[in-house]
Amino acid sequence: MAVVIGQINFKDDLKLNLFRKGPKRIYVNESILKKQSEIKNYIRSVCFCSNDIDIVRSEPSYRRIWIDKVVSQLEPVYLDLISRFNRLLKQRSHFWRSESFLKTQSTDIVESFDIQMSIISTRIFRRRRRALLKIKPYVEYWHNHLSKSQERIDINYLSGIQNISPEEEEEEVISKKIAEQLLNQRSIEALTGKCNFGPHRDDVEFLINNVSVRKYGSSGQQRTLILALKMAELDLLTKTLNVPPILILDDVLAELDVTRQNLLLNSVGKDSQCFISATHLDKFNQSFLGSSQMIHL
Repeated sequence: MAVVIGQINFKDDLKLNLFRKGPKRIYVNESILKKQSEIKNYIRSVCFCSNDIDIVRSEPSYRRIWIDKVVSQLEPVYLDLISRFNRLLKQRSHFWRSESFLKTQSTDIVESFDIQMSIISTRIFRRRRRALLKIKPYVEYWHNHLSKSQERIDINYLSGIQNISPEEEEEEVISKKIAEQLLNQRSIEALTGKCNFGPHRDDVEFLINNVSVRKYGSSGQQRTLILALKMAELDLLTKTLNVPPILILDDVLAELDVTRQNLLLNSVGKDSQCFISATHLDKFNQSFLGSSQMIHL
């Protein structure tokens, strides 16, 4: 077993027990957390690693994971919404293949699924869209700072909800639209066993000068954008929570050119505690190394 112990804001003691087999256990002030997700109520962090380029470059699931992490840091209860939705989705898929449906062709159970899914989907949709609106100004600032260009950044939430205006916030209106579309795709779903509409199919679109960064952005533009996203996430959490999160940079300098490396290093560590992992120190300037604590593993 391994044990990690830390102190949060000099008032909460955190202990993490790691085992070779079985789940880890998290304690705050010697009390075990019933839900490990509750750790977000005590400590916030923003992690940037080389694989994060997939947020911009790869399939929609990476972008959904990213925005879900942002929302959960702002509202820890959001993780419960995602968990409930995933359980419903799994149960719904199982129902279409169950003997009870194959024998009776009754959709009474699906009716109850639709009611629950429309409510939870609405709450997920609204929180994701709100988070994107909040983070966008910070992304714009950091993108301009890191690229030193006049490129215009846009971030759009791509949802399958039809006939809904970008400003619509009424939960009842959105929930009704979702329920209608779940009903309309039910016949196809009965054949495939897959629900092709909902938060699990949504996407986030990044544009530079109205052009898709994923499809047409250069490697440099993609790396600059992902760095801007992470720094924006740090600023948003600091502004919202009044406590700067821990910034974790996992060997990211290897992915950046010298100009972006220096811009990043000059920006981190001023207000937030920052941990940087690296395999070589030649990427760092001497003044930065001189003001940092070095731990060799």
